[in-house]
Order: sequence, then C-alpha cells, then structure tokens
Amino acid sequence: MPDQVPDPVSSPPPLPEGGVSPATPSGSTISIGDEFGTAKRNLPPVKILLIATAGILIIVGIASFFQRAKPQGSGSLDNVAAVDLPGQNAVLVALTFTLQNSGKKPLWVHNVEGKLLTSSGESSGDAVSAIDFDRYYQAFPALKANAQAALAPEDKLQSGQQVRRTVMVSFPVTLDAFNQRKSVSVVVHPYDQPVPVVLSK
Repeated sequence: MPDQVPDPVSSPPPLPEGGVSPATPSGSTISIGDEFGTAKRNLPPVKILLIATAGILIIVGIASFFQRAKPQGSGSLDNVAAVDLPGQNAVLVALTFTLQNSGKKPLWVHNVEGKLLTSSGESSGDAVSAIDFDRYYQAFPALKANAQAALAPEDKLQSGQQVRRTVMVSFPVTLDAFNQRKSVSVVVHPYDQPVPVVLSK
C-alpha cells in the first residue's frame, strides 16, 4: 500500500523541533473583525446621548433660574420733589422711599444713586451727602415736602426691618424735561450683594 500523503488543508503541518511555529508569511493578512476600543463600541447610541444631554441642560437651567441672585430688599418710591438749579441746566430731586430688608441677614448700604429715564436717554447721579440736606432745604424749601431722614452709606437694616428715607440726587436736565420723564429710580447698592435694590416711579 503506498504511503498516504497528509491533506495540507485538514491537518496542520508538524511543528519543527522546539515546538515553535514559523512566522506568518509577510503577504498574508489577519482579520480580527471590529475593534472594541472604538467610540462605536464604547459609547451608547447618539440618540440616547442627545436625550440625556438635553435632560441635564434642562435640570441645570431650572436650578439656575431658582438660584439666581435676587435683590435683598424691596419697597416703593413714595414721593418725588424736584427744583430747578438756577444757571446750571440741572435739577435737584428729593426722592422719598420705603425700603424693607427682605433677606435673612442685615442689609448694609454701600452707596445710593438715582436714575432718570427720559425720552432723550438715561442719566444717573450719586446721592448728595446727608450733611448737606439742611442747606438744600433752606435754599429750596419745596424739597422738604414729605421728606424723611437721609439714607446714607454704611446704614444698616436688620432682617425684616422697614424704614422710610430720603435721598437727594442732581440730574443734568431741565425741570421741564424732568417733569416729562418716563421714570425715576432710587438704586441702593448693598455690600456683598450682586443685585441692587431698585425702587422706581
């Protein structure tokens, strides 16, 4: 019986001495299929990612809305008295207002200013010193109508406290332009608070 020749396809060739298989010929290719280290295999589908991202953004937006900075105080602008400053093309205005500390800690006044909105634009000015009130009242008695004690820098309102105060501000407009204003406001800037208290009329 002739020697049988082994089928090269069905059986592997015998290993040489030492048991190490010879290297793969350089012309052959190895196919390992899909790689598992790619984003396609490691990340969920894009649709799920978009839904999850939208949900997170909505939650962050709602939280930011409720946690946004709010004024520590509230109140109303109760009385406005203005006089013309002769030869200066300006008015001096006494603004009497009610201010309440609606926060949980004391409200320390850093500075106070007035804002005026007219048809020609907006102007602002710092409040005059409380030391000058008596001098202005003597020169312009109309400013004293319904006036209260001055609100000055470094004044403090305890939590829940309400006061009535007056500030005086000069605006570079004529008395006629002031009387035709769109609005006038007292702006109280507290220490350590990002949002001022604005009282308008």
